[in-house]
This record gives sequence, structure tokens and C-alpha cells, in this order.
Amino acid sequence: MRRHYGMDWLRIGAFALLILYHAAMVFTPWGFHVKTERPIEWMSVAMLITNPWRLTLLFLVSGYASRALLAKSDGVGAFLSSRTARLLIPLAFGIAVMVPPQSWVELVTQHAYPHGFGYFLLHDYFAFDDAVGIGLPTWNHLWFVAYLFTYTAALALLLVLPWPARTQHWFDRAFGGWRALVLPTLYLILSQVVIFHRWADTQDLIHDGTAHLAFFPAFLFGFALARSPSVMAGFVRWWPVAAVLAAGSYAVGAGIELAYPDGGPFPPPWIADQMLVAHQIQSWTTVAALVGIAERYLNRDAPFRSMLTEAVFPFYLIHQTIIVLVEYWVRPLGIGAAGEFSVLVIATVAGCWAFYRIGREIGWLRPLIGLRRLGPEPRASGHDRPQELDARDPWRRRRNRPQPDLA
Repeated sequence: MRRHYGMDWLRIGAFALLILYHAAMVFTPWGFHVKTERPIEWMSVAMLITNPWRLTLLFLVSGYASRALLAKSDGVGAFLSSRTARLLIPLAFGIAVMVPPQSWVELVTQHAYPHGFGYFLLHDYFAFDDAVGIGLPTWNHLWFVAYLFTYTAALALLLVLPWPARTQHWFDRAFGGWRALVLPTLYLILSQVVIFHRWADTQDLIHDGTAHLAFFPAFLFGFALARSPSVMAGFVRWWPVAAVLAAGSYAVGAGIELAYPDGGPFPPPWIADQMLVAHQIQSWTTVAALVGIAERYLNRDAPFRSMLTEAVFPFYLIHQTIIVLVEYWVRPLGIGAAGEFSVLVIATVAGCWAFYRIGREIGWLRPLIGLRRLGPEPRASGHDRPQELDARDPWRRRRNRPQPDLA
């Protein structure tokens, strides 16, 4: 299983968009941990460009990477052990160290919290209640890591079950050609609109069942896609159609958002349903178009690709804390929304880069920010030998050669 550089670029791009998305959340009418003095109404329309599909893409790419990570692991147990360390250690560190400043700023700016950060950290953050106005402690943006670990553990459980030898073949036939575009879209409409009306995620692992019905299948789809040239070929062939459908569905959602802005009357049920349908069509068709583009045009290496691939997870861990703290400091300066946004983006990129560059050089910090512990370099020989199919487990391959780290 050769490395798919296009998927690397999709992952890098998705996390870069996430940083811009969370910076823009400061200026929308939607709720966030810190807000500018005068939110901008039209920002919500711009946010709908990425809102429906950004997380679906991240879970699909994560599933794809999990297939490659499993292929180079010594069995399912080693795979799960590695993923547990790479996900749960940063999650615990983030909840204890990186998230508390966000919660303190939210309390000070939105709940009239009277105490300083030191008092908050010692007396209120680890109180395990919501007496101060929000539930504490919390994981805020790190909910994605918790969901990803849960899906990884569920995948590991599925992998130890006996599967028919033709499981991958059935996936290839079921989603080959145009079906890779149409069937997941119909599933999302059925599960997210017809059966459940999902407007937003709760970010509560236990009580977010409708979101799991969207995200976990996307994760599994990415896992199976990693060994399916026929389904990937369908994305390549149909990505222009997918892009047109994505643009059209965005136009529908944006039009309804303009007609019924936040703070105004809620749209009638039949219009609200149209917006939900448009969101789900946009979600999968955008992902399908991006995967097709990644396979057709982006599956090639470039300078800094390896470093960026490693850096995106540490960037993700720290970026929202930087955004919240910087906005808290610049908001009283009265430099306007454009000035605040420029400062936020520059400061966040610089802060994320410093966090990554410093953390990667300190051995004991590396596991805390999601990087592998330093060890001997893998051998470079044998990279072009094809892997043999393990007849006992058609969902994975024997570890015949070392592979680069995709996490």
C-alpha cells in the first residue's frame, strides 16, 4: 500500500481550513467561546461553504490513514495500542492544559466570571459541575479526538471478527462508479433528515447518536476506500458532477440563510427540511469532488509535505486556544473586524508553528502533542515490493516492509 500524497494534501488543507473556520467563528452570530464586539451577519453565509462537509472529510481521511497504519502494524492489537497512545495522551493533556484558558475567557466575557485564571484553574475548572455557567472540565474543540479514538476502537473490534473473504470486493461493487457519489448522499439524507433532523452536533460522545450515524460510516468508508481502486476511479470520473452538485446545494442553503438570518424567525418546516437536504448533498458531493481531485491531480510529493503532515495535529491541538486568547487581548483595542481577523490569523499560524517546532524537539513533549517518540529510523529498503494478501484477514495486509507514518 503506497502512500497517497493526495490524501495527505487533503488532510493538510482540511486542518488549515479549520483554523480559518474557528478564527471566523469569532465574527459570526453563532455561539463561540469569545466574540467580537459587533458580529457580522453575512459571515454565517460564508461559513456555510465549509460547514456541512469539513468534518465528514476529516473522518474519511482518518479512516483512509487508519488502513495504512494497520497495514504496517503487527496485528490489530498493536494498531489499537499505537492509536490509543497517539490520541488519548494528547486528549488528556489538552483537556488539562490547553483547554482551560478557553473556558476562562468564555466565563469572563460571557458569564461575568469575577476571578483570575489562577483561581479558576485551582478552584473551578476541575470541579466537575456547571455551577459557574458551563460544564467543567471540558474538551471544547478536542471532541474530534475523542470521537476519532472511539471510532478507531470500534474499528479494531470489527477487525477481530470473522469477515467473509469477499468483504472488500462487496464494497467495491456496492460503491463502484456513480454509486460512490449517489448512495452515500441518499444515506445521509435518510439518516440525517428523514429519520432525524440534525441541525448541529452536540459534541457529547454519549448523546450524539445522529452525528455518529454520519461520521462513523464516513470513517469506515475511508478505511475501505484505501484498498479500492475501482471506487477511487469512480471519484475521479465523477468529481466534476460532484462539484456542480456541491455548488448548487450550497447556493440553496445560502439563499435560505439569507432569507432567514440568525435572530429572525425560524423558517417553516418545509423550508428547513430543504436546507437540511441541501446540507447533506453538499456534505458528500464536496467530499467526493475533493477525493477525486486529490487522486487525479494531487497524488504527488512536494517540499515540506512531510513536515506539514506531521505538523497538522499539533496545530489542531493548540490553534483554538491561541485564537481565543488573542481575540480576548485584541478586542478592547478597537481595531475593527478586519484588523482583528488579520491579527488572529497571523498570531494563530505563528503560535501553532512555535508550538510544533518547540514540542517536536523535546522528547517528553512529543507524545503530549501527538508525535511519535523518537526512535531508530525505519529501513528504506523494500518500499516498492507489493504486499501479500493475508487470507485470514482480507481487511489488512501483512507487514512486509516499513511504511511512513501517516498519523
